[in-house]
Amino acid sequence: MAHLVEQMAYVGATPWHGLGNQLSPKQPLEVWQQEAGMNWQIQESPVRYMADAVGHLGTIHSFPEQKVLYRSDSKEALSVVSQRYQVVQPREVLEFYRDLTERSGYELETAGVLKGGKKFWALARTGQSAELKGNDLVNGYLLLATSCDGTLATTATPTTVRVVCNNTLSISLNGATHAIKVPHSTRFDPQAVKKQLGIAVSQWDEFMYRMRALAERKVQWPEAMSYFMSVLCDTSPGGSLPERLPNKRALRKVQELYEGRGRGSQLASACGTAWGLLNAVTEYVDHERRARNNEYRIDSAWFGQGAALKQRALKSVLQMVS
Repeated sequence: MAHLVEQMAYVGATPWHGLGNQLSPKQPLEVWQQEAGMNWQIQESPVRYMADAVGHLGTIHSFPEQKVLYRSDSKEALSVVSQRYQVVQPREVLEFYRDLTERSGYELETAGVLKGGKKFWALARTGQSAELKGNDLVNGYLLLATSCDGTLATTATPTTVRVVCNNTLSISLNGATHAIKVPHSTRFDPQAVKKQLGIAVSQWDEFMYRMRALAERKVQWPEAMSYFMSVLCDTSPGGSLPERLPNKRALRKVQELYEGRGRGSQLASACGTAWGLLNAVTEYVDHERRARNNEYRIDSAWFGQGAALKQRALKSVLQMVS
């Protein structure tokens, strides 16, 4: 599928994925809905099939256990799901932020759809911010995303964005992310999710305390190589190198990013530190990892293999300061 540029919107600087319609700040949700390509509904239809066809005629039967989800605007099918599947509409994702933006200081920064509408999301800045040594600024965000094809539960994820390079990272402590997931077998209750998020968002200070510790933790080259090998090639720390390296291109690229080619890699917080190791991996996933196009890169970096790789990198690097 081609880039869905007309189905993403953002405010401020062009986002790291380079796609979307630029909006001026403080736009109402109705404008976001239009410009982000989220001004349609998911509609439902029973599954029907034709049997005993003779020529062009046949008997139409229904399959009551499942239903087809399709877009109200284009009528394009999105998925076939069970009758128990609880749909979350694109507008509901934006409405989730209404009170947060009107009363809690949140600001929507990007929103849109992926894969023709099978996934959609909105990302808002929370107002939380922290600065590591060398003017290395990290901002707090809240990402809400869902799918209508069963590939993603409705998920609210506290997220950080490193300003110098736009690297994204889900907040995670003690090996567990603080994402709130609502499976599609359950009705999405925005207020219940926000109550749970109140606890997760409060973890910001502790998480950034750990990030500052990473920025103070000096790393020698053998330790850096061991880290990259364990994260990218799934080798045990200190173990012998295999004769043929898997992910050789990825290993070379993160080395280059760490050694000075990465955005922000020369800052005091990142140069020769564990924080630099982590950001070499997140920059690789968000900006350098091979992908069919930027739409697929976003999907992987936020919801797929790329997101899992970043979490593995975070878990591993936190062991250096535990």
